[in-house]
Amino acid sequence: MTDPYVPQEIEPKWQQRWEADGIYRAVVDPDRPKFYYLTMLPYPSGDLHIGHWYAMTPSDAQARYYRMRGYNVLFPMGFDAFGLPAENAAIKHGIHPREWTYANIERMRRQLRSMGAMFDWEREAITCDPEYYRWNQWFFLKFYERGLAYRARAAVDFCPSCNTTLAREQVWGEERVCERCGTPVVKKDLEQWFFKITAYAEELLDFSQIEWPERVVTMQRNWIGRSEGADVVFRSEAGDEIEVFTTRPDTLWGATFMVLAPEHPLVEKLTTPEYREAVEAYQYQAARQSEIQRLALDKEKTGQFIGAYAINPVNEARIPIWIADYVLMTYGTGAIMAVPAHDERDFEFALKFGLPVIPVIAPPSGQAKSVLRAGSYRDGLVEALRKAGFAFEEADGDLQVTLDEADRERYIALVQPSLKPGTWTEVVGAGWAFVFADGPVMNVGSLEEERQVLERCKALDPTVQAKRTVAELLWDRTFYRDLLFHDAYERMINSGPLTGTPGDEAVRRTIAWLEERGVGKAAVNYRLRDWLISRQRYWGTPIPIVYCPECGTVPVPEEDLPVLLPEDVDWKPTGENPLLYHEAFLHTTCPRCGGPAHRETDTMDTFVDSSWYQYRYLSPDYDEGPWDPEEGAYWLPVDQYTGGIEHATMHLLYTRFFTKVLRDLGLVDFDEPMLRLYNQGTVLGEDGEKMSKSRGNVVAPDDLVEQYGADTVRAYLMFFARWDQGGPWDSQGIKGPRRFLEDVWRLVLEPIDPAQAEATPTEEQVRVLRRKTHQTIKRCTEDMEAFAFNTYVAALMEFRNVLLEAKRTPVAGSEAWEEAIETLLLLMAPITPHIAEELWVRTGRPYSIHQQRWPTWDEAIAAEETFTLVIQVNGKVRDRVEVPVDISEEKAREIALASEAVRRRLNGREPKRVIYVPGRLVNVVV
Repeated sequence: MTDPYVPQEIEPKWQQRWEADGIYRAVVDPDRPKFYYLTMLPYPSGDLHIGHWYAMTPSDAQARYYRMRGYNVLFPMGFDAFGLPAENAAIKHGIHPREWTYANIERMRRQLRSMGAMFDWEREAITCDPEYYRWNQWFFLKFYERGLAYRARAAVDFCPSCNTTLAREQVWGEERVCERCGTPVVKKDLEQWFFKITAYAEELLDFSQIEWPERVVTMQRNWIGRSEGADVVFRSEAGDEIEVFTTRPDTLWGATFMVLAPEHPLVEKLTTPEYREAVEAYQYQAARQSEIQRLALDKEKTGQFIGAYAINPVNEARIPIWIADYVLMTYGTGAIMAVPAHDERDFEFALKFGLPVIPVIAPPSGQAKSVLRAGSYRDGLVEALRKAGFAFEEADGDLQVTLDEADRERYIALVQPSLKPGTWTEVVGAGWAFVFADGPVMNVGSLEEERQVLERCKALDPTVQAKRTVAELLWDRTFYRDLLFHDAYERMINSGPLTGTPGDEAVRRTIAWLEERGVGKAAVNYRLRDWLISRQRYWGTPIPIVYCPECGTVPVPEEDLPVLLPEDVDWKPTGENPLLYHEAFLHTTCPRCGGPAHRETDTMDTFVDSSWYQYRYLSPDYDEGPWDPEEGAYWLPVDQYTGGIEHATMHLLYTRFFTKVLRDLGLVDFDEPMLRLYNQGTVLGEDGEKMSKSRGNVVAPDDLVEQYGADTVRAYLMFFARWDQGGPWDSQGIKGPRRFLEDVWRLVLEPIDPAQAEATPTEEQVRVLRRKTHQTIKRCTEDMEAFAFNTYVAALMEFRNVLLEAKRTPVAGSEAWEEAIETLLLLMAPITPHIAEELWVRTGRPYSIHQQRWPTWDEAIAAEETFTLVIQVNGKVRDRVEVPVDISEEKAREIALASEAVRRRLNGREPKRVIYVPGRLVNVVV
């Protein structure tokens, strides 16, 4: 009797054997094609969760596949080991971050090994090792030498009670309070270090050399946010330059106010005494909000006038300066010209605060509207409008007229004589015209004209006395609202010398006009901001800079690297950076003059660590450079990268930036770090929600391995959902892959029935089995290449079913049978490496299955001999017949017309047509 399948015995045995034999050790071999396969390294939180398994085991399967295809595959693993959780553990439990981190790494190493993955552990890199972060510091110095690392003031989240800066995850809720003490968090400006990623913004928009998911490309493209437009210089009345970037210079004549970010450096200077208190209160409230909150589209607009005015350079108009939280210092120049007629946010702001709206671009509809109020016109006008062909509707006694712009003057000439004294009407379209009964037609084409029109209306009608602007007056008429704002590119109006410029030429001609007069120039702007790498934290890479009273900012010499983190630090319950109070670390000597100096206490963003870790894997013990150039020349760049899409605009952008800088430093000779990228989905809890301890829906892989074995967990994770989509965990579903493995165990090891073994199979039995074997090889190969692991496992299960049937026939034990069993094990090897190895060796095949070649298929053997011919009558399926694959059209038509189901429906009649689709169907049209 065959012994049972006990993965708990098999799996550790093979894991130890593989490690002892070093079969996964990847070394430079110029005679073999290389394949660098990389999956994102984990943070050592202490426990490997099912999400790690979902990301890593399919990646491992594909890496194994490429190895069997003859590639020399590098598949390394390491730990992204710096970060805030280790500091929190130090504060809460009194355990040093280093001790906590390395204990977690040891635990996670064991868990990673239980996967049975082909990680090359000799290449392990741990980012908190001084041997690793020394090179972070070296890169910083190289960036600094090239002007790519610089120091500037920038806002951070700050808790006034704890007297410390906070990471994004330490600010809780919409109220934005400190996680430790509940105090409202504010923004505070600090001197911090940046990497100049914007120097590579244009190049980062070029994705031509990489095969990355379109979704990631789109996210990065939007994050970089390239905009073409113009830089325009406004001036305060005191002469201060206020530069704005605009994508719509064609709307400059419609700028009716300016808005500065509350943090803009000119706010303090320009604010007048009577507004200072209100401005400072507004600045405090703005500093309490995150950028996401400030930019929310559904957020009610807020703002504060600062008492100062700016001069519009195109028409010398005097416009008020406001501050508002929807303008950020991190985008553009931190100042905008507000054109409410053609920008939705500006329009909402103008309506709320009573600021003028001047239309300077004709609406795309080509129409205008007018309201003739009840009692404002004489008898006979209605009939005159009808005779003149003007369309109108009556609403609450008013006449609502819609007309083409071309008829504007004809309409005004018709209506004005019929208006009663002391009344007016408007024509709203390509400009806003006010038609007064006893005076001229007045246009709202400038701030002065807007003031005059509003003044005239108030003099005539006491009910509009409260209106602050013409736009507010018009907004009361719902009929006008669709013409009061639009953002289309159309003909310029009310724009001085450029009035009448067509929309398709407006931006270009306006920029040329600005450049001629020296008040603006063509410009490209990027939403992308420079990378702020400073963290006011202990557990990170120290920034290698000292500050000397005599020499200023001085980089630490390369020979003095690494600047080590001190281990004897005191933790404050507030979370303040202990480096600020560590005398031995803080006080040093200036490398330049030898005088007293103090060290930078900020540490680097942990995304610096992960921006180049793929290079350190090549030679983690190399001490003459960040990696061994000989290893790099062979292995780089990464051929395949896998990981989550949540990293699209941070890690995946930063690593591209880093590689381009390394190229310019002469360290690599390529432009992109990873040639191909694939993003996996997410494993949800059984309730369909994201897994979390608070929900109680977390799945622990250690428990699953103990119960089912690693191979079952691997097979289920690759089977239960499309890898790029993920889905909810199913505690019952995992039993299917376990049954599959048990079936294969018995299929391979249980003896064949002697009666079948002695019988001779028919040619047809052999042909059918070999066809399925070669079809399965083809299908699995194509699925593996396409990351279609779910259908790959399904193909193996289908093959299992065929073999279970075949074992009960004389084909069992034949050469075709041996070919099928060997193929099954080879195809299982990437997915379920332990059982595949065990069965491979038990059946007398040479160790190791993971050093065998991938099976190949023969198209002729895999080809089907028959297919199901679908027979339709008038497009509806009436019959199905198995026919040879090489059937002729004539024969297919003959079979269809001979079908009893077709003959019944023809009822002796001749068909109108018989349509044949080769390899699929015949449609008889009656």
